Amino acid sequence: MPEAPNPSAPVLRVETITDFKAFLDLRDIWDRLVDEAGVDHPFLSHDWVRIWWECFGKGKELHILVISDGEEPVALIPLMITSSRMYGIGVRQLEFIYNSHTPRCDFIVSRYPIDTCRAVWRYLNEIGNIWDVVKLPQLTLESQTLRTLQEMAREDEFLVGCWPSTESPYLTLTGTWDDYLGSLDRKHMSNIRNRLKRLRKMGNVEFEVVSTGADVARSLEAGLEIEAMAWKSRAGTAILCRPDLIEFYQKIALRASERGWLRLDFLTLNGRKIAFDYSLRYKNKHYVLKPGYDPEFAPLSPYNSLCYLMLRDAFESGVSECDFLGMKDDWKLNWTGATRPHCWLYIFSDRLRSTLLHYAKFRLLPELKRFRWYRMLRDTGARMFHPDYS
Repeated sequence: MPEAPNPSAPVLRVETITDFKAFLDLRDIWDRLVDEAGVDHPFLSHDWVRIWWECFGKGKELHILVISDGEEPVALIPLMITSSRMYGIGVRQLEFIYNSHTPRCDFIVSRYPIDTCRAVWRYLNEIGNIWDVVKLPQLTLESQTLRTLQEMAREDEFLVGCWPSTESPYLTLTGTWDDYLGSLDRKHMSNIRNRLKRLRKMGNVEFEVVSTGADVARSLEAGLEIEAMAWKSRAGTAILCRPDLIEFYQKIALRASERGWLRLDFLTLNGRKIAFDYSLRYKNKHYVLKPGYDPEFAPLSPYNSLCYLMLRDAFESGVSECDFLGMKDDWKLNWTGATRPHCWLYIFSDRLRSTLLHYAKFRLLPELKRFRWYRMLRDTGARMFHPDYS
């Protein structure tokens, strides 16, 4: 249960930011609160959210909440208002600044997490006339927001649902590289060594890293061409298939390069790039955003070889964790058995259409999931359209 009200608790004030210029002016406060909140990934940084909005914000309304204790900001809630359709019903959604190219979301809270949730929930009730659904995607199961906000909503008799999302594999880098290799499946390691050996018989194999400098733009272009070579281009899900995605990943790369976060990893054979990894190293953790490989070399599993070399480099560099992000794909599970589950929190207003939406999503769909034909259609759709599925 949420904490009982504390008479000595701070009186938190909620301010709404709807103007892009005002959002830009928050940069220093935003990044300070991200640090104070202990956010260990880049997906809530001001840089990431700003670039996201520049590339994907058309047709949406900013609705960022600044939570202050007196005059001092203590939390930020990166929200937007959108109009869309759920199961054919038009809805107004108050949701995180998010699409499928942001792997993880949450509130940014430096202090008073329970009181912040209470202030936000009180505010959401006050503006209930502007939303049908509050949608908070990609919360980890450990999130204070997930636990507390849904309990407050249920206490006030709102319909609430948690929808399971991705289970992202991650690897905690402890011990030595040799110890880690010894913990892996012998068949997997035998395949890696054999295919690396076969590649080396074909010529000079190198692990190339581009992080800064004039080569970033050219290297990213080469990497995105690799990312589009296999099935993603045919399915229309490759980054190069959409101008807004090209702009987003170009801007993220350039800004990350300036901040010292960028990692464009390549496996090269006789100077030819045959596998690619677009990653960010942030607060000593390695985040894999986009992998790719040249299908001409598919029998030799070039991306697995690149992953092997990337992880070796991470161990040698003292990185504390490698987060593969996205879905629980088999190739990721070859490297680690640990996963980080995510879910989407939905809160529905008390209007009839919102009640119908809750029934469709959390009563009707779970019943359909029991049928094999539905699961087959769902999995086919995930493979075709989920940008992190590979």
